[in-house]
Amino acid sequence: MTPDTFDALRGQLLDAARTFAPTTGTAADASDALAGILSGIVDDVDRALAEELEIFPVCHHSPASALAMVRRLREKQPKVVYLELCEDLRPLLDELRNCRLPVALQAFASDLDGFPPGVGPLSVVAPITEASAEYQAIAYALDTPGVELVLVDRSTDHVFQWLPDEPAESARPAPSDGDTDANADIAERAEEAALHGDAVGIEIGDLRPRFAELEAHLLHHGKVRHWSEWWDQYVEQPLTGADYDAYRQVMVLIGSLFRRLRPSEDERVSRDEERERYMWTRMREHLAASGADPADCLYVCGAYHAASRVEQFGLASDAPYEISPRTGTRWLYGLIPSSHSAIEAQFGLASGSVSIAAATWSKAVTRFRDTPFRLDGQKGTAKRAKRAALPPPSTPAPPVADRLSGFLSSPPALDGLDEAELLGWCVDIVRLARRNGYLASTADAIAVFETSVLLAGMRNRARPTPYDFQDAAVTCIEKDVVPGRRDVRHLCEILLGGDRIGQVGYEALPPLARDVYDRLAPLGVDLEKRTLQRALLDLNANPELTGCSDLLWILRRLLPEDAVRPIMGERRLGERSIQESWDLAIGRHQRSIIELGYEAITVEQVLEQRLRRTVWDPKATAAVALGAVEDAVLYLGGSRFAAELGARAVELLSAERTVDDAPEVLRRIRRLLAYYRATEPALPEWCEAFVTAGYAHYCTLLPTAFVDEETGVRQVAAMLGFLFSMESLALALGCDRAQLELAVLQSHPEAPAKVALLWAARSQLGLLPMAELRERCDGLLANPLVVPSFPMYLSGFVQALEPAPALAPFVVELLSKAFARLPDAVLLPWLPKLITTLRDQAGELVPVLVREAGRTFPAALPALDAFVPPWLGRPSGAAKARPGVAPVGGPVAELLAGHRAACDAVAALLGCDGGWQEIAGGDPGEAGALLARHPETATAVAALLGR
Repeated sequence: MTPDTFDALRGQLLDAARTFAPTTGTAADASDALAGILSGIVDDVDRALAEELEIFPVCHHSPASALAMVRRLREKQPKVVYLELCEDLRPLLDELRNCRLPVALQAFASDLDGFPPGVGPLSVVAPITEASAEYQAIAYALDTPGVELVLVDRSTDHVFQWLPDEPAESARPAPSDGDTDANADIAERAEEAALHGDAVGIEIGDLRPRFAELEAHLLHHGKVRHWSEWWDQYVEQPLTGADYDAYRQVMVLIGSLFRRLRPSEDERVSRDEERERYMWTRMREHLAASGADPADCLYVCGAYHAASRVEQFGLASDAPYEISPRTGTRWLYGLIPSSHSAIEAQFGLASGSVSIAAATWSKAVTRFRDTPFRLDGQKGTAKRAKRAALPPPSTPAPPVADRLSGFLSSPPALDGLDEAELLGWCVDIVRLARRNGYLASTADAIAVFETSVLLAGMRNRARPTPYDFQDAAVTCIEKDVVPGRRDVRHLCEILLGGDRIGQVGYEALPPLARDVYDRLAPLGVDLEKRTLQRALLDLNANPELTGCSDLLWILRRLLPEDAVRPIMGERRLGERSIQESWDLAIGRHQRSIIELGYEAITVEQVLEQRLRRTVWDPKATAAVALGAVEDAVLYLGGSRFAAELGARAVELLSAERTVDDAPEVLRRIRRLLAYYRATEPALPEWCEAFVTAGYAHYCTLLPTAFVDEETGVRQVAAMLGFLFSMESLALALGCDRAQLELAVLQSHPEAPAKVALLWAARSQLGLLPMAELRERCDGLLANPLVVPSFPMYLSGFVQALEPAPALAPFVVELLSKAFARLPDAVLLPWLPKLITTLRDQAGELVPVLVREAGRTFPAALPALDAFVPPWLGRPSGAAKARPGVAPVGGPVAELLAGHRAACDAVAALLGCDGGWQEIAGGDPGEAGALLARHPETATAVAALLGR
């Protein structure tokens, strides 16, 4: 290229800057700045195209860039292709032939070394689509003998080294520039849009203004809604059929324009320049090591980087640059499925823009009869034509002429209206809309056609674009409501190509994912399908499916909730289903399974590692550790590993200074003890240690928990529940009951609910007789000053059923008295609180109260009128017993007389001898004397039997 190639264009731009700007004051300074920018843009284009190493500027997911790449590769046939992509992703490119595009290259790290704590896990993705220049370069290099593909961008480790201090913030997907109010089908597409998760996206050629005012200006004057539409109209369509020189010059021009107009405070400026220094250093190192001729090389990078002005730019530069070392983090690599919507969400593109780009690519390939490159064995939905043989290498191209002047000064070529194409769109969208519940007709098809032409004319387009057609369809077909799940805008995207979702082939999967597919093969379902599939397992008839069942339960624990969902069957401690039914969506969650492969070789190892990390986390609690023990028993079945986790649970319990998790601890340890007692000859050592440690721990904290205002009644009740329910085992293991008695005696709560709980605990220990407890409660009801707070006392007694279930009759008695005696002003506001308390905190205690109430109250409505509660004493008409003599009448005497054999047997067991008397009178004997000494017992038995 001659030095004066762009002198004429440079002069024209400077003259324009002087003509349209004043020459005095501040405006003159602005004119000089404008002239400097315009002249600098031309200098950037001249510099990039004059470089010895040919630079191919691209824009990500651009059909025009892909077409230009295909044509240039066939013409030049380079021996070395330098590609702007993370250099450590190179081994993954060979696996692309085993996948169905789009897919994403991924680097993942969870165990970080050299990064700030709390920022992991770290993930980088680089999506690849067929309608992209990078894929065409990759396919050419991998399938053409003698061609070397070299990735020259910074490594994934440097990606995070160069991010700001908040990498998680930078990893979030960019907000879409589309009209989000018009996108009604968010729920359906959210899953596909989230295929990349929160990974940092790597793209080749981010061409978008980093100056908000400039972008708004371009959108306004271009009469478009979002950036994707502006790019398609003013860059993509004009460059689709342009020759190579015009394409390069225009792309570098745009990259230079956006680069020079970026805000000076943009933090990405320094990172972009570091990347450019990195890439030029790597290319010079490779050329020096390989001895390749720069004339046989091609450097593929974003147009933004093609206009670089760093001192390391160009092969002639000898400016030094030292590449910083990587951290000690071990990165794992793989391929994950991607989709058009995931790419749009990752890089802030308008909804449907990538699908429209794919449709434009297919149409342009057919129109210009270009044969794109495609990896041998590449999976796809349609057969492709056999690749045409490469022509002989071309001779060196003549000096590049100034193509920018003509391109910028002449109006764009207006394509004529393709009525057949537009009519086909209009007919198809009406048909598709009717299938989705819209009342569309032929009149709507005509209206869409005319409106598309009208909108294109209003936007200075002779030929309606897919965006014009989409707006026209929404205007003419979508009325007030969306009848189904898909709105018209989404239907247009489906019509124009849809959201294509890629898939990683079996050969490209990590060992763990292949192991999952192999072990689930006996189920006979196609795990690669993205549809929901039902698997039925009869474990009695087909015991060989037990391994599949075990694996499904582990996947249920590791994967998202809807990936593996049991319909029938459950897995609990000591229980196994004999028949199971599963809904499987493994193909839809292939990414999650692949990322499991970054952690271990089998899912069992993944679960074991996660459980171990969970219990050794600094924030782990005893309840969390007990949950990990339960998961280890359920899914891994190993006593050794469960014992390791259990020992950690003992350590955590002893170190805790709060009792917030006491209810969860009690629930889990009870379940584990019941399981071990039913399945093992003896309790594991860690269970015994946990009981003894918990007994001492909760005894120590009990007095403080009773008076601490931040400790709830539920937590104190759970502590007492642990102490009382584990008491026999703890005493057998060497604990001292006096420790519990002292803890209770040292407790002096003031809150009514905790006072009631303390009374219940003392009653359970035998320190407070039942008669005295009843007397205290009756005194509370009789005290007008205490009546308003009596519901809180009652709530404490309800919670006391956890440590003292034998108090259920007394709690039923208190509830009955409260409902009978409390005034409405106190009772009615308290009832909703009672119900919510029982539901949220004592759900397992409600059945105890219900059963006790069922035994206490009459079962039939007619008996309710004559019912006398047991706590009110005998009916007035009953015969009174003489002191020391059993009653000769009444229900007790009738019950005993009617079942003399049973009574004689019980008396014999108790060592009582004596005869029977008739109801008319006589000596009661020893049996009568026994009943006389224990009238409450006889009355209670009679009440239980309905007498």
